[in-house]
Amino acid sequence: MTLHSAAALALPELILAGSALALLIWGAFQGRATALFTIAAMAALAAAGVAAVMGPLGSAFSGGLIADQGAVFAKVVIYGASMVAIPLGDRWFARRGAARFEYHVLVILAALGMGMMTSAGDLISLFVAIELQSLALYILAAFLRDDAKASEAGLKYFVLGALSSGLLLYGASLIYGFAGSTRFEDIARAVHAGGAGGGVLFGLVFLMAGLAFKVSAAPFHMWTPDVYEGAPTPVVGFFAGAPKLAAMVLLARVLTGAFGDAVQQWRQVLVVMALLSVAVGAFAGLAQNNVKRLWAYSSIANVGYALVGLAAGGAVGIQSMLLFMVLYTIDVTGFFACLAALSRDGRPLERMDDFAGLARERPGLALAMTAFSLSALGLPPFSGFWAKFFVFKAALGAGLAPVAVAALVGSVVAAFYYLRLIKIMWFDPAPSQTDAPVGGAMAVSYVTALFAFPVVMVALIALDPLAHAAAAALAHR
Repeated sequence: MTLHSAAALALPELILAGSALALLIWGAFQGRATALFTIAAMAALAAAGVAAVMGPLGSAFSGGLIADQGAVFAKVVIYGASMVAIPLGDRWFARRGAARFEYHVLVILAALGMGMMTSAGDLISLFVAIELQSLALYILAAFLRDDAKASEAGLKYFVLGALSSGLLLYGASLIYGFAGSTRFEDIARAVHAGGAGGGVLFGLVFLMAGLAFKVSAAPFHMWTPDVYEGAPTPVVGFFAGAPKLAAMVLLARVLTGAFGDAVQQWRQVLVVMALLSVAVGAFAGLAQNNVKRLWAYSSIANVGYALVGLAAGGAVGIQSMLLFMVLYTIDVTGFFACLAALSRDGRPLERMDDFAGLARERPGLALAMTAFSLSALGLPPFSGFWAKFFVFKAALGAGLAPVAVAALVGSVVAAFYYLRLIKIMWFDPAPSQTDAPVGGAMAVSYVTALFAFPVVMVALIALDPLAHAAAAALAHR
């Protein structure tokens, strides 16, 4: 492949990398983020999305980078979520006197890493992509450096992230040692020729453990509640959705592209992680009084549902996972946009009691938060119901009926804390008046709420065939 062809396949990554460097220099001379700077950052993400959609399909750099329908589908969602995160965080930090241009650059670098994760074709590009997005997210979690909770969140995220990187690298080294190559295609041939030997499977388990940390799947979820609670609210809304989608797409590519002949072995690991995640998210969430921690456990449970779809295997299972993660990304982005819009006496609303009487003071935001909560619960006809419907349908089709039933029970248990929040917002008396909402965050919450309501059915009509094509590419069918 010529250098020109490789550059065409990697054009989205080149746009983001070049834009990040240009914005970094611009910001260093300018000293702050102006409206034009914010528009430029969002335009870079939009241009990368257009390049991904309009660009050619294929592989480059000896199979290290793969541009297929699966990567394109994920990149468009990731870049879109990143575009929302920039103005959302910009307004939130400005209100607290902590606005800095580095925020925009870090979001773009994280999006670059996530896009590379979806296109990784070997173990080396996999690791580089994960570390690029992780390092940016570590800094974003501690972006309020004068805040003790934010610094603690960034430090915990970094230390536990280093542990997960060690697990991932150890697994990758074992796979390379037994398969003789880092490319997914070569690993697949080695597994097919010699069977899934103990050494390869041992390495695969460690690799899956490292990736499970990135999606906060149990039992590798320990970082999630503390980081969600301490990190700035817009940052949590960003890394609660898009990074998990990127990691799930990467996990699907690794399992189907490199270990497709070992499906019975890795399916067992996925089922265990899925059921543990649903159980931890459902039961531990019952004891939470901090809304950000509550949604941390909610995200752990929802990752469990996505893993159920992935465990179903094949194009149908991957398609259900993609649809679930896209709809969940919209829900979690919208919910944290509501949190970013709200404050009382300059203090963010985070505890459950803080939301008492919100329906009488801010009925629009209360309605949006209700929609997101019911959607995360999976109540029909909200978007979360359809997301879980696709996942459970794929699980039943793959003979995983007991797993689907267990996950459904976990969803019923989790209903308590969603309904408790709704009850507090609509029926409890308000302690005092809330501040004027942040305009940008309020707009994001209203727009994303449209997708939580039954309007999502219109979007699903267009989304379903796109997810089907993406899943077929990831499943190599």
